Formats: sequence, structure tokens, C-alpha cells
Amino acid sequence: MALSLPALNSCRDESLEPTLQQSKDLETSINTVEDLNAVLNAGYNRLSGVAYYGRDYIIFGEVRSDNAFSNANSNRFVTAARMDLTVNDAYAADTWAAIYGAIATANVVIGKDAATITEGTTAEINQLKGEALIMRALGHFDLLKLYGQQNVTAGGDPTLGIPYVTTFRDQNNLLPSRNTVQEVQKMVMDDLNEALKLMSPSANRNSHYFTTHAANALMARAALYFKDYSTAESAASKVIGQFSIAPAGSFASTFSTDNAMNHIFAVAASPTDNLGINGLANIYQDTPYGDVAATKNIYDTFSATDVRKAMMAFDGQFYRNVGKYPSKDPYKDDIPVMRYEEVVLTYAEALFRNGKTAEALIQLNKIPANRNAAPYAAATLSNILLERRKELAFEGFRFDDLARNGMAIPKVDLLQTFGDTDLPYGSYNYAFPIPATETGANSNIVQNFGYK
Repeated sequence: MALSLPALNSCRDESLEPTLQQSKDLETSINTVEDLNAVLNAGYNRLSGVAYYGRDYIIFGEVRSDNAFSNANSNRFVTAARMDLTVNDAYAADTWAAIYGAIATANVVIGKDAATITEGTTAEINQLKGEALIMRALGHFDLLKLYGQQNVTAGGDPTLGIPYVTTFRDQNNLLPSRNTVQEVQKMVMDDLNEALKLMSPSANRNSHYFTTHAANALMARAALYFKDYSTAESAASKVIGQFSIAPAGSFASTFSTDNAMNHIFAVAASPTDNLGINGLANIYQDTPYGDVAATKNIYDTFSATDVRKAMMAFDGQFYRNVGKYPSKDPYKDDIPVMRYEEVVLTYAEALFRNGKTAEALIQLNKIPANRNAAPYAAATLSNILLERRKELAFEGFRFDDLARNGMAIPKVDLLQTFGDTDLPYGSYNYAFPIPATETGANSNIVQNFGYK
């Protein structure tokens, strides 16, 4: 049912919204660039939802790692942290639906015939279509990382990915099958390359919107995940120099600043438009929710002078992330989805993987040089992954970094709830289950290995 996708909502053009809600013909509902942009804005709004980048997707990458755990303060993220979700778990169902909802909105924009747009230039239309293609690529890549079988080696079919949906309400394919991991990889890259063909750097908007830089940053991220290190290096190199690494003195403030110097793409929030108590600040900090605490292990990873250590705090019971997404009442902080520092570290790893260790070390040491931390003596995979862990902590990257490198989930804290020892790489629960709501509605969907 999620793949058949309900009518769009949250459009920010009042004259357009009821037309879409009534499911009228989209060809007559979208006539101008402003209409097209209103639909795309609905997609950006979907990205900010609690089940996607507003909270849950980021938390999934942390509580299933050695960075954080659920303390069950309000019984949130308990099953995700234990890695024992069932097919009826709301976390699996809600995020599946939320991401495919964003993809549906993107597909409306992508599928709109430019010839039927009566107001607006071809360049303006192409820029919006390019942004939608990036949104579609990001959504499918994120779905694959969560539900794909590429990291499940103890049984099942490791080539099984997720359905790559390219048409809004395709009457000929309302019950799509799962594409293979390789097919998803190709389609993600194809969408990003097509976006770069359509878009112009001179027409890029601010970091609340996808840009040509975001397309290259996402391409580098995906290529690194798929072990295509040549593409990762090439794509990352196109972003290098376009932004600035936040210096030590202002690094913390970039998490409470709109369009900060290191933001490539961020989900927008404001004092009047935010998730409130359902957002990241309320789940990470010592609040009535406060379910996601940090491990002492990640806290001890930072040296005493490292500015990132000061962005954590001990509340007498738990270590907390208080520096990223810090604002409460109101919960107004933007949520960076792509930061420049990530691209620098991706570039360093790609250079290392491609045998360019001297260049890799230069890029790697740019981060600690701006965090009051000691430089690395050598570029090694261990050092690069350590710096990624330190720099990107609490932003949702850690589980994927462990998984894409074939690593177990380390048991570093007794409060981690997935078991008594490291969770071996390849276990069935490295992937979320396909929601029962989906398998029940779509007979072509195969359930993930290990789930009933």
C-alpha cells in the first residue's frame, strides 16, 4: 500500500493543495514553475518528517552501533537498538512509508511534461527536475541501506534490494518487485548523473535545497558505500573547495545556524516550523523523552582538547549528545544531511582505497586540525574510520560505516541491548524487515531473510 502512495499533502501553495488532495489529474493541476516548486516543497517537507530525517532515520544509524543505545526512558527505539524488530514494528513501517512518500512527490515533478508548463523557463523547470532526481536517488539509497540484503550473509539472498519506483502511481506497476542491489546502485547513479545534466551551478539555491554540490556529495557517499572508489574520489573532488570546514571555535555553532559554511544540504527547521518534542534534541538530551544516550566509549574516544568532547555531557546517569541539534523551546535547528566534513573524509577514504595514501593523509588531517585534536601519522583505514566516527557521531553514519566494511557491531557498553557480545557481521538483523503492511498488500514483495 505504501508503494501505491496516498495523495500528496503538505503542499505550500494553497490553491494547489486541495487539487492534489482530491486526486485530480496532475496534468491540469501543475501549470507553472511555481506550481512545480510547490509540489517539490512538499517533498522537502516529507524529508523532515519524524520517521525520516526529522529523527528516526538518523537514530537508527546510531543505536545500532557502538555510539549510542536506547535507555528505554519512554520506550522509544528499544526494538531498533536491540535489533529485534518484527514485521509489525512501527519503526520499519513508518520509515518505509515516509521515504516512499518523498519519492512519490519527486516522481510527480520528474514526470511532469515540461511542454505543459505555461509559465517558467526551460532552465527553471530543469533545475527543479534535477532537485527532484536527487531527492529520488537519496530516498532509494536510504531505503536500500535500511532494508536491502547486501549486508546479510548468514542466509537469504544478499543481492535483494528494494523496489526502485520511477513513476507516480504507475497503473501498470502498482505492485512492484524488489530490484537487486546492483540495479538500485545503477539507478541511483543514473538519477544523479541526469540531475547534473539538467542543473546549473549558477541556479543553485541555498542549503535547504538540493544543488549540484549535493548531487556530487551524494554520489560520493553512495559510491563509497558501493565500493566504487574511483567514482567516489571523482565525485568528492568536485565538492572539495566549494565549502569550508568549520574551525574549532565555531564548529558547535554550525548545528544551530541556518545555511552554515559547511552545510551542503540540510533539512530546514524554524521557531514556527519544527518537530517539537518529537525531534532530535528531545530524544538525545536529558528530557522527559531522552531515550537515546551515548556510550562512554565514544565519549572517551575524544581527547580532552577536542572541541567535539565538549559537545557531549554526563547528566549523572548517561552520557549525552548536547552539541548537535541543541536547541529546545523552540526546537529550531536545521538538520544537516550532507556536511562538507563528510565529503572531505569520503575523499580521504577514496584516495586511500585508490592507493594515494599521501594525498589521503592530507585530507584526513584537515578535520582534526580544525577540532583541536592531534593529527594522524598515517592514512590507514582504521584511522579514517575512527575520524569518521568522531566527526560524524550522532548524525546517523556509524552503522553504515561498520556494515559497508563487513564489521561486527561492537559491544562496548553493558547498556547496549542487542546481546552479550559483538553482533556478527552478516546477521539477518543487519537489515530491517519489510513491513507486514507492504507484504500483505503487495504479493510481489519478498520478505527479508530471518523475518516471518
